[in-house]
Amino acid sequence: MITGVHATLFTTDADALRAFFGDVLGFSSVDAGGAWLIFALPPAELAAHPSDQDSRHELYLMCDHIEATLEELENKGVEVARPMSDEGFGLMTSLKLPDGAELGLYEPRHPIPHSPAD
Repeated sequence: MITGVHATLFTTDADALRAFFGDVLGFSSVDAGGAWLIFALPPAELAAHPSDQDSRHELYLMCDHIEATLEELENKGVEVARPMSDEGFGLMTSLKLPDGAELGLYEPRHPIPHSPAD
C-alpha cells in the first residue's frame, strides 16, 4: 500500500538548499519540471512519540558514524548548529542549512526496523 515517504522542506533560498542536498550531501535528483528537483533519499524510518505540546513533525538525517560524518561535512563547509548530545537512543546534533534553518542528524543506537520490501 505505502511505497515510500516524500518530505518537503520549504525555504527562502531553494537554489542554495538544492545545491546543499546535491553537491554537499551527494543525493541524486531528477527534475520534476520547472527546476523542481526531487532528491533520492536513503532508507527511512518513521516514529510516533507522545508529546505534552501540540503535534509537530521533525526530520533527521541518519548516519552510521556521527563523528566521521560531521568531520566530512565540516570539511565541505557545513556548519554544525548544535553540540552533539547522547540521547540514549542515539547521538544527535543538527546542521545549519544555507537558509539558516537547522536539519537534525543522528546516529541511531536503537534497533533498526526493516522495510516491508526487505
